[in-house]
Amino acid sequence: MKLDRILISQPKPASEKSPYFEIAKKYGVDLVFRPFIKVEAVSAKEFRAQKTNILDYTAVVFTSRHAVDHFFHLAQELRVNIPEDMKYFCITETVALYIQKYVQYRKRKVFFGSTGKIDALLPAMLKRKTEKYLVPQSDVHTDEISQMMENNKLQHKEVVMYRTVSNDFTEGEAFDYNMLIFFSPAGVSALLKNFPDFQQGETALGCFGPTTAKAIKDAGLRLDLQAPTATAPSMTAALEEFIKNNKD
Repeated sequence: MKLDRILISQPKPASEKSPYFEIAKKYGVDLVFRPFIKVEAVSAKEFRAQKTNILDYTAVVFTSRHAVDHFFHLAQELRVNIPEDMKYFCITETVALYIQKYVQYRKRKVFFGSTGKIDALLPAMLKRKTEKYLVPQSDVHTDEISQMMENNKLQHKEVVMYRTVSNDFTEGEAFDYNMLIFFSPAGVSALLKNFPDFQQGETALGCFGPTTAKAIKDAGLRLDLQAPTATAPSMTAALEEFIKNNKD
Protein backbone atom coordinates (compact mmCIF):
# COMPACT_ATOMS: atom_id res chain seq x y z
CA MET A 1 0.00 0.00 0.00
CA LYS A 2 1.30 3.42 -0.90
CA LEU A 3 1.55 5.50 2.29
CA ASP A 4 3.78 8.49 1.67
CA ARG A 5 1.37 11.37 2.40
CA ILE A 6 -1.08 11.15 5.31
CA LEU A 7 -3.53 13.82 6.46
CA ILE A 8 -3.98 14.09 10.24
CA SER A 9 -7.18 16.06 10.84
CA GLN A 10 -5.87 17.83 13.94
CA PRO A 11 -3.73 20.93 14.58
CA LYS A 12 0.02 20.43 14.33
CA PRO A 13 1.49 19.35 17.70
CA ALA A 14 3.20 22.17 19.59
CA SER A 15 6.05 19.95 20.74
CA GLU A 16 8.67 18.65 18.34
CA LYS A 17 8.85 15.57 20.58
CA SER A 18 5.41 14.42 19.42
CA PRO A 19 5.33 10.74 18.36
CA TYR A 20 3.88 11.88 15.04
CA PHE A 21 7.20 13.45 14.07
CA GLU A 22 9.06 10.31 15.08
CA ILE A 23 6.77 8.24 12.86
CA ALA A 24 7.31 10.59 9.90
CA LYS A 25 11.09 10.35 10.25
CA LYS A 26 11.19 6.61 10.93
CA TYR A 27 9.01 5.56 8.00
CA GLY A 28 9.71 8.39 5.56
CA VAL A 29 6.10 9.58 5.34
CA ASP A 30 4.82 13.11 5.01
CA LEU A 31 2.31 13.83 7.80
CA VAL A 32 0.15 16.87 7.04
CA PHE A 33 -1.78 18.39 9.95
CA ARG A 34 -4.93 19.92 8.56
CA PRO A 35 -8.13 20.02 10.70
CA PHE A 36 -11.38 19.32 8.87
CA ILE A 37 -13.28 21.19 11.57
CA LYS A 38 -12.80 24.27 13.70
CA VAL A 39 -14.44 25.61 16.83
CA GLU A 40 -16.00 29.06 16.96
CA ALA A 41 -17.75 30.98 19.72
CA VAL A 42 -21.44 31.68 19.83
CA SER A 43 -22.22 35.40 19.92
CA ALA A 44 -23.26 37.20 23.08
CA LYS A 45 -26.70 37.59 21.50
CA GLU A 46 -26.99 33.83 20.91
CA PHE A 47 -25.91 33.16 24.47
CA ARG A 48 -28.45 35.60 25.92
CA ALA A 49 -31.18 33.87 23.91
CA GLN A 50 -30.54 30.79 26.05
CA LYS A 51 -31.67 32.82 29.09
CA THR A 52 -28.71 31.85 31.24
CA ASN A 53 -27.04 34.08 33.82
CA ILE A 54 -23.54 32.86 34.61
CA LEU A 55 -23.66 34.40 38.08
CA ASP A 56 -26.66 32.24 39.00
CA TYR A 57 -24.23 29.30 39.21
CA THR A 58 -21.59 28.42 41.78
CA ALA A 59 -19.68 25.76 39.83
CA VAL A 60 -18.68 25.12 36.21
CA VAL A 61 -18.12 21.72 34.58
CA PHE A 62 -15.41 21.71 31.89
CA THR A 63 -15.11 18.80 29.46
CA SER A 64 -12.37 20.32 27.27
CA ARG A 65 -9.98 23.23 26.90
CA HIS A 66 -12.34 24.63 24.25
CA ALA A 67 -15.00 24.86 26.95
CA VAL A 68 -12.57 26.72 29.24
CA ASP A 69 -11.58 29.22 26.55
CA HIS A 70 -15.11 30.01 25.44
CA PHE A 71 -16.50 30.27 28.97
CA PHE A 72 -13.97 32.89 30.03
CA HIS A 73 -14.00 34.75 26.70
CA LEU A 74 -17.78 34.94 26.75
CA ALA A 75 -17.77 36.12 30.37
CA GLN A 76 -15.35 38.87 29.38
CA GLU A 77 -17.50 39.87 26.40
CA LEU A 78 -20.56 40.03 28.67
CA ARG A 79 -18.53 41.96 31.28
CA VAL A 80 -19.24 39.33 33.90
CA ASN A 81 -16.73 39.17 36.73
CA ILE A 82 -16.32 35.54 37.76
CA PRO A 83 -16.43 35.27 41.59
CA GLU A 84 -13.29 34.16 43.41
CA ASP A 85 -15.19 31.33 45.06
CA MET A 86 -16.45 29.81 41.77
CA LYS A 87 -15.65 26.07 41.70
CA TYR A 88 -14.44 24.20 38.61
CA PHE A 89 -14.98 20.51 37.87
CA CYS A 90 -12.75 19.28 35.03
CA ILE A 91 -12.84 16.01 33.14
CA THR A 92 -9.02 15.63 33.28
CA GLU A 93 -6.08 17.11 35.14
CA THR A 94 -4.86 18.62 31.85
CA VAL A 95 -8.06 20.65 31.57
CA ALA A 96 -7.84 21.60 35.26
CA LEU A 97 -4.32 22.95 34.84
CA TYR A 98 -5.38 24.85 31.71
CA ILE A 99 -7.68 26.99 33.88
CA GLN A 100 -4.52 28.74 35.16
CA LYS A 101 -4.58 30.66 31.88
CA TYR A 102 -7.55 32.61 33.28
CA VAL A 103 -7.70 32.25 37.08
CA GLN A 104 -5.40 31.45 39.96
CA TYR A 105 -5.32 27.70 40.50
CA ARG A 106 -6.44 26.63 43.95
CA LYS A 107 -7.00 23.00 44.82
CA ARG A 108 -9.91 23.82 47.08
CA LYS A 109 -11.93 25.07 44.11
CA VAL A 110 -10.62 22.95 41.21
CA PHE A 111 -11.52 19.27 40.95
CA PHE A 112 -10.67 16.73 38.26
CA GLY A 113 -11.25 13.08 37.46
CA SER A 114 -8.63 10.39 37.02
CA THR A 115 -10.14 8.44 34.12
CA GLY A 116 -11.03 11.11 31.56
CA LYS A 117 -14.71 10.19 31.89
CA ILE A 118 -17.36 12.45 33.35
CA ASP A 119 -18.56 9.92 35.93
CA ALA A 120 -15.17 10.12 37.65
CA LEU A 121 -16.23 13.59 38.84
CA LEU A 122 -19.40 12.31 40.46
CA PRO A 123 -17.95 11.58 43.95
CA ALA A 124 -16.65 15.16 44.24
CA MET A 125 -19.96 16.53 42.99
CA LEU A 126 -22.02 14.46 45.42
CA LYS A 127 -20.00 15.88 48.29
CA ARG A 128 -21.13 19.31 47.07
CA LYS A 129 -24.80 18.72 46.28
CA THR A 130 -25.76 22.30 47.11
CA GLU A 131 -23.72 23.71 44.22
CA LYS A 132 -25.47 24.95 41.09
CA TYR A 133 -23.56 23.52 38.12
CA LEU A 134 -23.19 25.24 34.75
CA VAL A 135 -22.03 23.03 31.86
CA PRO A 136 -20.59 24.89 28.81
CA GLN A 137 -21.00 22.72 25.70
CA SER A 138 -20.64 22.59 21.96
CA ASP A 139 -23.73 22.64 19.78
CA VAL A 140 -22.95 18.97 19.09
CA HIS A 141 -22.96 16.96 22.31
CA THR A 142 -24.43 13.92 24.00
CA ASP A 143 -26.84 13.82 26.94
CA GLU A 144 -24.38 11.88 29.11
CA ILE A 145 -23.63 14.72 31.53
CA SER A 146 -27.23 15.85 31.80
CA GLN A 147 -28.46 12.33 32.50
CA MET A 148 -25.78 11.69 35.12
CA MET A 149 -26.58 14.90 36.97
CA GLU A 150 -30.33 14.41 36.76
CA ASN A 151 -30.02 10.84 38.05
CA ASN A 152 -28.09 12.15 41.05
CA LYS A 153 -30.38 15.14 41.66
CA LEU A 154 -27.65 17.73 41.09
CA GLN A 155 -28.79 21.24 40.15
CA HIS A 156 -27.41 21.98 36.70
CA LYS A 157 -27.89 23.58 33.31
CA GLU A 158 -26.21 22.87 30.00
CA VAL A 159 -25.54 25.87 27.79
CA VAL A 160 -24.07 26.12 24.27
CA MET A 161 -21.04 28.42 24.25
CA TYR A 162 -19.29 27.26 21.07
CA ARG A 163 -19.97 25.33 17.90
CA THR A 164 -18.11 22.99 15.60
CA VAL A 165 -18.05 24.02 11.94
CA SER A 166 -16.40 22.74 8.79
CA ASN A 167 -12.92 24.11 8.13
CA ASP A 168 -13.48 24.37 4.39
CA PHE A 169 -10.78 23.66 1.86
CA THR A 170 -9.91 26.55 -0.38
CA GLU A 171 -10.15 26.41 -4.15
CA GLY A 172 -7.01 24.87 -5.54
CA GLU A 173 -5.90 23.45 -2.19
CA ALA A 174 -4.17 20.11 -2.79
CA PHE A 175 -5.97 16.95 -1.70
CA ASP A 176 -3.49 14.27 -2.68
CA TYR A 177 -3.34 11.99 0.38
CA ASN A 178 -2.97 8.22 0.61
CA MET A 179 -4.61 8.16 4.03
CA LEU A 180 -6.95 10.32 6.12
CA ILE A 181 -7.13 10.19 9.92
CA PHE A 182 -10.30 11.38 11.70
CA PHE A 183 -11.03 12.12 15.35
CA SER A 184 -14.73 13.01 15.34
CA PRO A 185 -17.93 12.39 13.35
CA ALA A 186 -17.91 16.12 12.53
CA GLY A 187 -14.63 15.62 10.68
CA VAL A 188 -16.20 12.93 8.51
CA SER A 189 -19.15 15.23 7.77
CA ALA A 190 -16.74 18.02 6.83
CA LEU A 191 -14.94 15.73 4.37
CA LEU A 192 -18.20 14.96 2.60
CA LYS A 193 -19.24 18.63 2.66
CA ASN A 194 -15.98 19.72 1.05
CA PHE A 195 -15.86 16.78 -1.38
CA PRO A 196 -19.44 15.59 -2.02
CA ASP A 197 -18.23 13.36 -4.86
CA PHE A 198 -15.45 11.80 -2.77
CA GLN A 199 -14.46 8.37 -4.07
CA GLN A 200 -12.36 6.44 -1.59
CA GLY A 201 -10.65 4.07 -3.99
CA GLU A 202 -7.20 3.21 -2.60
CA THR A 203 -7.29 5.98 0.03
CA ALA A 204 -7.06 4.46 3.50
CA LEU A 205 -9.24 5.86 6.28
CA GLY A 206 -8.38 5.70 9.98
CA CYS A 207 -10.05 7.05 13.08
CA PHE A 208 -10.00 7.29 16.85
CA GLY A 209 -13.06 6.19 18.81
CA PRO A 210 -16.20 4.15 18.11
CA THR A 211 -18.49 7.10 17.25
CA THR A 212 -16.11 8.29 14.53
CA ALA A 213 -15.80 4.73 13.23
CA LYS A 214 -19.59 4.52 13.00
CA ALA A 215 -19.75 7.83 11.10
CA ILE A 216 -17.28 6.52 8.51
CA LYS A 217 -19.20 3.28 8.04
CA ASP A 218 -22.56 5.06 7.95
CA ALA A 219 -21.20 7.22 5.12
CA GLY A 220 -20.62 4.05 3.12
CA LEU A 221 -16.84 4.35 3.35
CA ARG A 222 -14.26 1.68 4.14
CA LEU A 223 -12.59 1.89 7.56
CA ASP A 224 -9.01 0.63 7.39
CA LEU A 225 -7.75 1.56 10.85
CA GLN A 226 -9.57 2.07 14.14
CA ALA A 227 -7.95 3.05 17.45
CA PRO A 228 -7.64 2.43 20.30
CA THR A 229 -6.88 -1.29 20.30
CA ALA A 230 -5.47 -3.70 22.85
CA THR A 231 -2.01 -3.33 21.32
CA ALA A 232 -2.28 0.35 20.36
CA PRO A 233 -4.01 2.53 22.99
CA SER A 234 -3.21 5.81 21.18
CA MET A 235 -3.73 7.06 17.64
CA THR A 236 0.01 7.39 17.10
CA ALA A 237 0.66 3.80 18.22
CA ALA A 238 -2.12 2.51 15.96
CA LEU A 239 -0.88 4.57 13.02
CA GLU A 240 2.68 3.33 13.40
CA GLU A 241 1.45 -0.26 13.59
CA PHE A 242 -0.62 0.27 10.42
CA ILE A 243 2.24 1.87 8.47
CA LYS A 244 4.65 -0.85 9.56
CA ASN A 245 2.29 -3.57 8.36
CA ASN A 246 1.08 -1.96 5.13
CA LYS A 247 3.69 0.40 3.69
CA ASP A 248 5.25 -0.70 0.39
